[in-house]
Amino acid sequence: MSRLIKILALAITGFGIVAVLCVGVIIVVGGDSISETLRTEWLRFQVSRRDNDLNRPMSNNATPIRFRVEVGDTPGIIAQRLALNNLISDADLFVDYVRITNLDTQLEAGVYFLNQTQTIPDIAVALTDSASSVIPFRILEGWRLEEVAQAIDQSNFFDFTGADFLAVTRAGANFDADFAAQIGLPPGVSLEGFMYPDTYQLPAEVTPVMLRDILLETFREKVGTQLIADAAAQGLTMYEVVTLASIIEREAVHNDEHPLIASVYRNRLANGLKLDADPTVQYAIGFKDNTWWPQITVEDYSNVISAYNTYLNTDLPPGPIANPGIDAIRAAVYPAESPYIYFRAMCDGSGYHNFAITFDEHLANGC
Repeated sequence: MSRLIKILALAITGFGIVAVLCVGVIIVVGGDSISETLRTEWLRFQVSRRDNDLNRPMSNNATPIRFRVEVGDTPGIIAQRLALNNLISDADLFVDYVRITNLDTQLEAGVYFLNQTQTIPDIAVALTDSASSVIPFRILEGWRLEEVAQAIDQSNFFDFTGADFLAVTRAGANFDADFAAQIGLPPGVSLEGFMYPDTYQLPAEVTPVMLRDILLETFREKVGTQLIADAAAQGLTMYEVVTLASIIEREAVHNDEHPLIASVYRNRLANGLKLDADPTVQYAIGFKDNTWWPQITVEDYSNVISAYNTYLNTDLPPGPIANPGIDAIRAAVYPAESPYIYFRAMCDGSGYHNFAITFDEHLANGC
């Protein structure tokens, strides 16, 4: 029996030697292509043994991380930067994976938004399509420029700051002269009021100037030409319309009240009365108590010395106090017909208002 076992062992050893020699001959005869195939299959086998590592994310933190692939970056360079950004834990495993899946030749230069919940296969596939990378960005109706800048700073998507955005939108910035002429912007004013509030899908490579111009173009599209013509027929520039609309936007809680609130302000303007609009005082105060729209007191009506304070100054303030939506803009041009001169919030907390013709009626509407 022992002799038989020895014979079998020798046979197996001999077969193994022959097999190795045959593989060697195949490699020599077949050249680099077969050698490369064997290496790839060996890698495939090695990677298959690390399935858990491949599909284990770094964490459950879905906060987006801005990641750039430069033109000419190799899989190895990309893998090292992914590791430095704590997006993967094993750079070599990433390189091996993209090689055996043929994704190594499909990795694209561009900007991506990755996160730590993604696995190596997820990230590898994501890095093959830079065109799908967009920045979601929302501007709310009634935000002032500083609040838009604040939203930029609170986002992990942008590679510029809110201060950079303010630099191209504040007073004195250079922007489209045709837009300024169409809207009737006075020289040197800011773009407050014209950063149109909406939900945007921005290109990953967006710059402060690009963002500003996208918002201006959206304003143009939403407003159109007829509204501008109708405003002009009433003796109003669009700058004046947007100034009034920004006050309406800040006063109204519900959009269906925009036309009626607009009618109060149009009636007051027509009768030479001060607007007495609280949001203009808030705008003049600026950032206070951790908000851009602080609570105000009766004393503020007379103590806040500013051209924007419509309790002290007749007519419209010097410019918009916020960025209004299209409903408020349309209401400024097409107000409801009403005799009302006053309005104040209802006492039921609904956000709606009581309207009055006389000051005595206005006082009676108090809570």
